[in-house]
Amino acid sequence: MVEQNENYQKGLLSCSRLPRVQARVGLSRSAIYELIAKGQFPRPIKLSARAVGWPDGDIDNWLRQRVAASARS
Repeated sequence: MVEQNENYQKGLLSCSRLPRVQARVGLSRSAIYELIAKGQFPRPIKLSARAVGWPDGDIDNWLRQRVAASARS
């Protein structure tokens, strides 16, 4: 995870497709898209005409925010 963040900062971006995002965050497809609609989850970027992905740095940041929010509760 630290290596991914360092790569993100160096401009070496990587993206994850939906199955990997689901595995990382522990949410279903419908839950992810529901949070996107509410503005509470990063929006995917278009990779091709029929594919989207999420920049790993955006998912990392979202996870950090969730951890921080959980610690405050």
